[in-house]
Amino acid sequence: MSARAYWQLLQNHTRFAAFGLIIAFASSFGQTYLLGIFGQSIQLDFGLSHTQWGGVYMAGTLLSALLLPVTGKWIDHMALPRYTLFVVLSLALAAWFITQVHSVWWLVFAIFLLRQSGQGLMSHVAYTAMGRYFDHDRGKATALVAMGFALGEAVLPLLAVLAIAAVGWRYSFSGVAVFVLVVIAPLGLWLLRGHKQRHEEYEQQLQERESEVEQPAESQSKANTKSWRRRDVLRDYRFYLLLPGVSAISMVSTAMFFHHLNLADEKGWSHTFLTSGYMVYSVIVISMAVVTGQLVDRFSAKALVPFTLLPLATALTMINLIDAHWVIWPYLIMLGVGNGFAQTAQSALWPELYGVRYLGAIKSLFWTIVVFASALGPVWLGFLVDHGYLLQEAVLTMVVYLLLATLMLFVAVRGYKSSHS
Repeated sequence: MSARAYWQLLQNHTRFAAFGLIIAFASSFGQTYLLGIFGQSIQLDFGLSHTQWGGVYMAGTLLSALLLPVTGKWIDHMALPRYTLFVVLSLALAAWFITQVHSVWWLVFAIFLLRQSGQGLMSHVAYTAMGRYFDHDRGKATALVAMGFALGEAVLPLLAVLAIAAVGWRYSFSGVAVFVLVVIAPLGLWLLRGHKQRHEEYEQQLQERESEVEQPAESQSKANTKSWRRRDVLRDYRFYLLLPGVSAISMVSTAMFFHHLNLADEKGWSHTFLTSGYMVYSVIVISMAVVTGQLVDRFSAKALVPFTLLPLATALTMINLIDAHWVIWPYLIMLGVGNGFAQTAQSALWPELYGVRYLGAIKSLFWTIVVFASALGPVWLGFLVDHGYLLQEAVLTMVVYLLLATLMLFVAVRGYKSSHS
């Protein structure tokens, strides 16, 4: 694996590659790992119990998931700069709106706005743009998006803690709104300069490929020549075999980060020692994304995806078997390996299976499931703990789920290979 391939990608497509990374980074303002930092302050401000705050968060997240199939599809019909501006302005509005609410019902709506614009649509823009417009370098371009997520995980939680301590959670979110409006919006549009020509070339190449009865033998493209519509995907049984596996990373990782401090209390670990490992986790995610991006371009996402859940199952098994505090490091390393591997390989999978013309509509289905899964994960573990299980015991149920989902991924991918579609 060589960094030279990424250097060449950045040299040839500097702005557009940076666009994917920056938009992924900005999605952090709607992600659980960052909103969780604000959770305690919001609970105190609104007088919410842990259960009530969890209910508010889940309600807002589920509302976001219900809307994503509609708003996510728009990227197929709008120019990318216009759609990006819409999403970025929505995120700025969401960050400002939450500073103005003083009732629980409006708080649910504020969480919905943050989850919809941040976790949902910003991530959707980054992955769909890289998957659609990069062909031979799709794996490496997708890896840059994963790096953007990891960069946010490494930098923003600490900044959030410092900001809340200095000015409170409301003024901190006001700062987010200003940052998104003044920095991310103009930067994103600047990085998309010249995109009209890129889109015209993409349309021309796509029409040429779709006009062929079979994909030319000399083409190195791994994307499906046939572009499936969303209604056709919904009729494909293999899609449903994929769903438990491609949503597992979001569900399990969100659940673990949501309950990390509870896990630390259960095992007698220091909160500081546990959270200090987040930087290592982010470095591992970036490193694994770099490696996986090149593997996808060399082999295919279809060849890699069935193996993506195994590192996560290993990480959770460590938590169950070992109580010593040193296990935090190998646990976070394997968690990082799993996230970097899965985020990159799974996001490159959809063009290979279903083509690129209707990629926005198809990926919006994927993101809907991902958002639902991210809402379910913390509740899954919380329910088991409330019924008398230790967290280290509860995670074994997720290990079983990951292994069953892995089996389904193998069956699904084998089905695609045998049909050559």
